[in-house]
Amino acid sequence: MEQPAFYIRSSIGTYNEDWYDVGFHHNSTLEIEIVLEGRGLFEWPERKVFVEAGQIVVIPPGILHRFAAVTKIRLGVLHLQHMPPALEEAAGQLACGFGQPRIYAMSRIDSDRFLKLFREWLHVLASPLKNSQRTLVVWAELMLMYLHEHAQTDLQAMAVAKAADFLRDSLRENVQMIDLAELTGLTVAGFRRAFEKIYGMSPKQYQQQCRLEESKWLLSATNKDMIEIAEQVGFHRLHSFSLWFKSMEGTSPSFWRNSQNSHLIKDQSPHC
Repeated sequence: MEQPAFYIRSSIGTYNEDWYDVGFHHNSTLEIEIVLEGRGLFEWPERKVFVEAGQIVVIPPGILHRFAAVTKIRLGVLHLQHMPPALEEAAGQLACGFGQPRIYAMSRIDSDRFLKLFREWLHVLASPLKNSQRTLVVWAELMLMYLHEHAQTDLQAMAVAKAADFLRDSLRENVQMIDLAELTGLTVAGFRRAFEKIYGMSPKQYQQQCRLEESKWLLSATNKDMIEIAEQVGFHRLHSFSLWFKSMEGTSPSFWRNSQNSHLIKDQSPHC
């Protein structure tokens, strides 16, 4: 028997605070609701949960559920059905075996990045596609894996993720550990342990990685001069930035930038 074609439906909807589902309903699809703005109430027979911006609700097929708005709310929606094996595996990781609904949350930065990804996906969906099934599967897997990598179910993990957001937003600053601990409501030792458990490195190492990532982006994707780049990632002297970059990457920032430009020129050369 021929396998049914992969099905995906997605949209962004905005609803006023008086909107609600009239009654419980279920779908034959895996449903993923991403709260983009506002606050709502998600309910299934066993439980009621308030959800807000940055949270994701994963609803397996056949589960009775309903939504209601608490404030004006904007939702991104994905419906998936007849998934190929690789995609079903990614969906299963997010849905934890397709049992009960799962509630996740993302940090502000990760949520903003996902919204950009989701909007780009909607543009792709509205475009004529040369290989529609393959393109749909690849994009669906990309979004599911992004959610799986960045979403958290644990409240302490979310508090730590907010601290990580703060570090990424504060590349110019020398952030103190005690300030991060206070942000999460943990002791300094407890915060350090929780951070290393989630990110596999210390907060200081994490901020250094963020600085390196931002430096590489600015070097390869902008025409900003070295002094401006150095200041943007927290260095007041160009010499200090150069020494730091070389210790992290094994080469000077100017050499690294030139090597990226030379790769780009080679990639753009005509092919027979």
